[in-house]
Amino acid sequence: MSVAFTKEGDAEATAADLPDRPISPHPNLVTVEGLAAIDAALAQARAAYTAAQSAGGIEADRTAMARATRDLRYYSARRANAQLVETTGQTDTVRFGGGVTIDREDGRRQTFRIVGEDEADPAHGSVSHVSPLARALLGKHVGDPAVLAGAEVEIVAVD
Repeated sequence: MSVAFTKEGDAEATAADLPDRPISPHPNLVTVEGLAAIDAALAQARAAYTAAQSAGGIEADRTAMARATRDLRYYSARRANAQLVETTGQTDTVRFGGGVTIDREDGRRQTFRIVGEDEADPAHGSVSHVSPLARALLGKHVGDPAVLAGAEVEIVAVD
């Protein structure tokens, strides 16, 4: 029996119906490295779109085309609204693009770099400027206390 006569959905069409990646409502602040990463992701999305088109069009692989189109829209939007913040000079203030080292009450010492949302990777020591951690630390100086998740921390270094 033909699929046209069944109530089952076309799995390929369903797979191609990917939701858009959410765009943050916050300003898209980026470091030089973050802007380069967005440019690289945009180039990769363009290449994936071209590859999906040349592989036989939408009918051949709807999922690849949908994924490439979605990523192309996302990275085009992120590139269009990116606000480059260049970090220059030494400062004693916690700022976007800079690093900060804190001592926690339990004795742990942690170092983070405050970066844009797309480049944040807490497992590798970078946090988004809109994260609660960054918001608690931005504008503070060495020796200043800050409250994170109900516990006090002390800023011990700023780079």
